[in-house]
Amino acid sequence: MKEVSIVLCGEAGQGIATVEQLVTGMLKLSGYHVYSTSEFMSRIRGGTNSTLIRISDEKSRSAFIDRIDILFSLSSNALKHLKHRISPETIIVGEEENIAEEYCPNKEKIIKVDFTKIANEIGGKIYTNIVVVGIFLALFDVEEIISKAYLTKRFSSKGDKILQNNLNACQRGIELGSNILEGGKLNIELKKDEAVKKYLTLNGSQAIAMGGIAAGINFISSYPMSPSTGVLVFLSQKAEDFGIIIDQAEDEIAAVNKGIGAWYAGARAMITTSGGGFALMTEGLSLSGILETPMVFHIAQRPGPGTGLPTRTGQEDLQFVLNSGHGEFARAVFAPGNAEEGFFLMQHAVNLADRYQVPVFVLTDQFLVDSHYSIPDLDLSKIENGKHIVKTDENYKRYLLTENGISPRGIPGYGTGLVNVDSDEHDEEGHITEDVHFLRPKMVKKRLFKKLALLKEDVIKPELVGPAEYSTLLVGWGSTYSVIKEALELTEKKDVAFLHFKQVFPLSEDTVEYLLKAKKVIVVENNATAQFGKVLTLELGIKPDEELLKYNGMPFSVEEVKEYIEKS
Repeated sequence: MKEVSIVLCGEAGQGIATVEQLVTGMLKLSGYHVYSTSEFMSRIRGGTNSTLIRISDEKSRSAFIDRIDILFSLSSNALKHLKHRISPETIIVGEEENIAEEYCPNKEKIIKVDFTKIANEIGGKIYTNIVVVGIFLALFDVEEIISKAYLTKRFSSKGDKILQNNLNACQRGIELGSNILEGGKLNIELKKDEAVKKYLTLNGSQAIAMGGIAAGINFISSYPMSPSTGVLVFLSQKAEDFGIIIDQAEDEIAAVNKGIGAWYAGARAMITTSGGGFALMTEGLSLSGILETPMVFHIAQRPGPGTGLPTRTGQEDLQFVLNSGHGEFARAVFAPGNAEEGFFLMQHAVNLADRYQVPVFVLTDQFLVDSHYSIPDLDLSKIENGKHIVKTDENYKRYLLTENGISPRGIPGYGTGLVNVDSDEHDEEGHITEDVHFLRPKMVKKRLFKKLALLKEDVIKPELVGPAEYSTLLVGWGSTYSVIKEALELTEKKDVAFLHFKQVFPLSEDTVEYLLKAKKVIVVENNATAQFGKVLTLELGIKPDEELLKYNGMPFSVEEVKEYIEKS
């Protein structure tokens, strides 16, 4: 066995996220490749949540799978909730009252453990989760020195008694796990990799935030909105270390306008929000467009319309982002496939916005930002920042008409010139104009066509995964990357390739060649209308042959994509 898929399932508010964080951290320190992702309801209590943890001795598999090797049933609704994923091979661990046997296809795979009784003996039901953590540690032979140090760091601030109770609960869990192993129902033989101990463990939100830090972000103004808030939280935790001003705005309208003001004053600013929040920012987006002020938007997508499914995932905001804002002006849109891409694309987005004085978007989704990844250290040698601010003089013109469309960007107080901007149509000096015959067309051409031409020269090419000679080409963008890639690795079909887009607008000129080479083009998207497929048709005149779409709020699983490939 090269990999184990373990799922924790229980009630909302039961503390499954705590188990996930502790387990993934300690397993990584023990030398295992670890990936985890959660699905949860938008309730504090009363719903049913689950977390998938994939543990491997070869490489991290950062994709959602249906297969469950071991299921920890921590509530009476857990098995019913996951019945479509339970197979005769699934080992089910839980208390008797939490194992509904009608959902257990193989009764011999049931392991009954009285977590609550053990926790109460130690100090209360609150320690149940740590007993579960202990079982994990035993199953994967985690050294005691690692578990003690990790738990001490986590719980020492709560006092000696609570710390000791947690250590005792963990030890009792280890003893339970050892007994399970001796019973012969579990046989885990993963190898440890010393190199993994030095890996980073982070979620998608942290990766996006770190990319902003790497780009020199020093101002963020946002209104909290799931699932984007993790970026704001992480930056607030690191604000003092990196000199970042954190502003929790009164609403999204204020947030975007503060971000524009920060760029005008010389800062590097970003916004983090979700679709509903961005809806309020569209007037500010147009303001950025006419002021030619850089702006960076991180939008963590979730299913709409309205509040929709606020804690679920989807790729439903691409067309909204591409067509939002009144008037016409250039923009760029990126969509990372995993945490590592999120880091580098955010860093790139900030510099691109600064260089070309345009709004730039980084589109993620709940699946990406709430997943935890163990990845090698990020190669910071790739990081290169360039600030594009000029020192003004008395002849300075903020909107000087240049051959390439980029005016020199000054900021107030740096030089002797006046940095005049206006949301009305303006002349080169920034004064209002209604010269519709000569100046207006030149300003539109400058803001739209010239800048778009520059963005196309600076485009990130799509990544081809699989054989160079193919008859079928899967096309995906953003977080579908890891799922499609793994499905392709598992299929026996040799004439299928995958084209992953991390930049979804503007498109690379190479795209046409890739698409025309295929006999069949299939777009794979987490939305109902093949939004990226529409981009391909509108921008390139190429209509995909088929669409694999999912829009129930869940990510694609490797199994369903593999099955589709083999049937296509």
